Amino acid sequence: MNFAAEGKVAEGKAADEQAAGPNESPSPSADDNTDQDASMPIRIALVGAGGRGTGAVIDSLSINENVKLVAMADMDERILASARKRLSKRYPEKVDVAEKDMHVGIDSYQRILDDPKIDLVLMATPPGFRPRQVLDAVEAGKHVFAEKPTCVDPAGFKICLAAHDKAVENGTCIVTGTQYRRQVNYVEAIKRIHEGVIGDIVSATSRYCGAGIWFKNRRPDMSDTEYQIYNWMHHIWLSGDQIVEQSVHNIDAMNWIMGGPPESAYASGGRFTRPEGSEMWDSMSVDYLYPGNRSVSFKCRQIPGTDGENSNVIRGTKGHAVIYGINRGAFLYDAEGAEIWSMKGDLSAAYQQEHKVLVNAIRSGKPIVELRETSESSLTAAMGRVAAYTGKHVSWKFMSEESKLDLFPKKLDINSSLPEPKHAIPGKTKLV
Repeated sequence: MNFAAEGKVAEGKAADEQAAGPNESPSPSADDNTDQDASMPIRIALVGAGGRGTGAVIDSLSINENVKLVAMADMDERILASARKRLSKRYPEKVDVAEKDMHVGIDSYQRILDDPKIDLVLMATPPGFRPRQVLDAVEAGKHVFAEKPTCVDPAGFKICLAAHDKAVENGTCIVTGTQYRRQVNYVEAIKRIHEGVIGDIVSATSRYCGAGIWFKNRRPDMSDTEYQIYNWMHHIWLSGDQIVEQSVHNIDAMNWIMGGPPESAYASGGRFTRPEGSEMWDSMSVDYLYPGNRSVSFKCRQIPGTDGENSNVIRGTKGHAVIYGINRGAFLYDAEGAEIWSMKGDLSAAYQQEHKVLVNAIRSGKPIVELRETSESSLTAAMGRVAAYTGKHVSWKFMSEESKLDLFPKKLDINSSLPEPKHAIPGKTKLV
């Protein structure tokens, strides 16, 4: 069973507000990209050894000098062993994980945090675990790379805010896996949007639509907890549904462009192709309303045989911008539709860049702490899910301050039973 997920910046709160104003995130261009003295070794640990976790390790080891992977943790010892073998073969001089530093179990990450030789922890477990694990890591004095999303519900959001503030107090780093924040064509396009090249922003359309996604059948020897973690994407307490786990990238870009989270969400959607036992919906459409009466129409879908689209269209009073996902690039157009600027995308470089700026920040002693804004984007995605599930208008104030929704099991034991999964039904699912 795989514990791993497969699937901006200032030095503290006061600096955030001074650099960008109280309602907007600082630009990723504020990152210090200058190579720091690589004589300072950085000892890395990985929590969650699946595809995304090993990908994060590869990105960090590829772009940084004098870094070494020294410990690993996962629920599944087979996945753990396989990941160490692959990483050791690829980076024999940068991977040195002794058998005693291979930790297995639902609480195995705690043994990582107790290890004084570890400087930086890469967190890539299923998203439902992220808030508590990141807070524990910060309280242990570790620097953190936290994969997206950083929370799946309001309870996790509040934990993330506490972790952000604690990291600022500690002087430790938290960089998150919102790689578009460091993809150059995104940075440059949004910089021009903020400079007014397309005029005042009026509205936007964002899409993250694709085919189906994996589903893992239960093995006879698995407890409820084991199986749900093994098949984590299909259980909302772990993934937050597709709008949180996957589509947070586009929603984060919208928050970045708009200068902060929306005021409200109204949504619909449904499920047509999900297998029995999955709690996920396979499509959602959300109307977000941002301050200044600016609307964003967002759609996500995972249905086999349908047309895919990953794009963000931002409409202004003087033109419009189109920013595509992955590597398709970004384009700005004037009011007549003539292209006035464009730039290609390089997603691989962005994946590595987030690890470069993290290690640079550790070595420079100028910590980056960006958990708050990524958590706001994660909660924005969760707000869209809650609006769709309940059929209600949902406000940011309700989600961030009033909601009591806490999806994480009250007592989690690897051998414990969990309630039978049930998908949401609008009109019956309550707003909590």
